[in-house]
Amino acid sequence: MDRTPGAGLRLTALSVTALAPLPPVRPGDDLPGLIAASAPEDLGDGDVLVIAHKVVSKAEGQVRRLEDIEPGERALALAEEHRKDARLVQAVLDESAEVLRAVGGTLICVTHHGFVCANAGVDQSNASAEGGELVLLPEDPDGSAARLRSRLADTLGVRPALVIADSFGRAWRLGQVDVAIGAAGLAPLDQWIGRPDAFGRDLRVTSIAVADAVAAAADLARAKDSLEPVVMVRGLERFVTRGDGPGAAALRRPAAEDLFR
Repeated sequence: MDRTPGAGLRLTALSVTALAPLPPVRPGDDLPGLIAASAPEDLGDGDVLVIAHKVVSKAEGQVRRLEDIEPGERALALAEEHRKDARLVQAVLDESAEVLRAVGGTLICVTHHGFVCANAGVDQSNASAEGGELVLLPEDPDGSAARLRSRLADTLGVRPALVIADSFGRAWRLGQVDVAIGAAGLAPLDQWIGRPDAFGRDLRVTSIAVADAVAAAADLARAKDSLEPVVMVRGLERFVTRGDGPGAAALRRPAAEDLFR
């Protein structure tokens, strides 16, 4: 029997449910404990929990305050050109391995992780009530997902898959879509290359971004101002793995294969 994720199996139902809001998360908080307290009693090994990256970043201390940032010459120049706060620009530069474009106040950056995204993922929205706080991406999103999964297994006795999600823009398309920046226990790609289509023709390029699709679906179950950072997705048992797997890093296209840089 083909054990490839998705091979010969059909999805009959998919449910996506936002869990109860969490209290404001601050650095050092017990995020696994907070998630466990909001999880349903019937949470199982085949379920997927999608977690907004901001609560992960906050719990891990990946936050900065504008008042603590001293902008350098490059940040000052970019800030003047694009009418942005130079301290915010400096935070973006600090999180960037490379700045690819700077247009209309938006910096398209390659982060130290290898993500290509606006402003290196540095975000002020839903950061804090008082303002002046920036939330950065987790230092190691796949590692964060694996640790959260392990802690939840210790606490709840079940081992759901974990996806850490963030909103990214897309080339040639309007709007933002949540994608997986970290994952554990979920096959991130459903590889169809070399398998037949419905008419027996071999597929040559099809590879379904499972983890990204799960992240996008989860974001539809909550509003951006709902303070519901955790969403449970059911019906994807065929993609859930016992081991943590390659994580969302498997979704990043190598720079040599990037036709748009």
